[in-house]
Amino acid sequence: MLFGDQLAVVRGGGDLASGVVYQLHRAGFPVVVLELDHPLAIRRKVAFASAVGEGRIEIDGIRGVRATTAAETIELARSEIVPVLVSPTLPDFAEPASIIVDARIAKRNIDTTIDQAPLVVALGPGFVAGVDCHAVVETKRGHQLGRVIWHGPAEPDSGVPGRIGGQSAERIVRASSNGEAHWDVAIGDQVTKGQTLGRAGGQPVVATTDGVVRGLITPGFSVSEGMKIGDIDPRGDRTACFEISDKARLVGAGVLEAVLSWLNGQSE
Repeated sequence: MLFGDQLAVVRGGGDLASGVVYQLHRAGFPVVVLELDHPLAIRRKVAFASAVGEGRIEIDGIRGVRATTAAETIELARSEIVPVLVSPTLPDFAEPASIIVDARIAKRNIDTTIDQAPLVVALGPGFVAGVDCHAVVETKRGHQLGRVIWHGPAEPDSGVPGRIGGQSAERIVRASSNGEAHWDVAIGDQVTKGQTLGRAGGQPVVATTDGVVRGLITPGFSVSEGMKIGDIDPRGDRTACFEISDKARLVGAGVLEAVLSWLNGQSE
């Protein structure tokens, strides 16, 4: 590995986080992913978080494997594999991380501090570069997407999903009730507006637009009414369901820029 002595820890294994993992791993950094025991990832086919439940996943040629201990995690990271460790907090690794990326997209700062590593990077709203972390990467769609911010915050959360294929809120699938989610369709299926996709708490969940199912929360996951549990791509391109998105690649490229700028002594 070109940067084998620079351990990168990515907190979160969702689709945007996986774009970060992809860029760092390809550039030659050993990368560790930290996740919850019940990940919230929707785009599960392109999320390293899926290794928690499935044991392993391959995304664009990169293998992710669930790790069980901190020691095993470091060993796997050195072997060209991306280990995924269930750990809601930062583990006490024998080898301290050089880089920590908060990629949980919580839209608020849960527990990240600027002193947790020599370089701390955070994604999107909820963080102030120079205060909570060293750098923030913009996650809002638009010409600033992927921009590295060394001083100040990212754009605030608008509460409105990004527009894809001319649609915004219409493409988001939300839970109809509290309870477990179960699906009658799979990621990659073509659906039509009004079609029953599955159930949440026994209540039907229907498609609000035509398109391809791009993401669904893990079957059996306990959800709350109104929670985002699925995503429909109105563009109808099935292959996009199984590939890292343009947004994730740009955000990942922003993180890689921040890391390389820091290593080059130009993190200003």
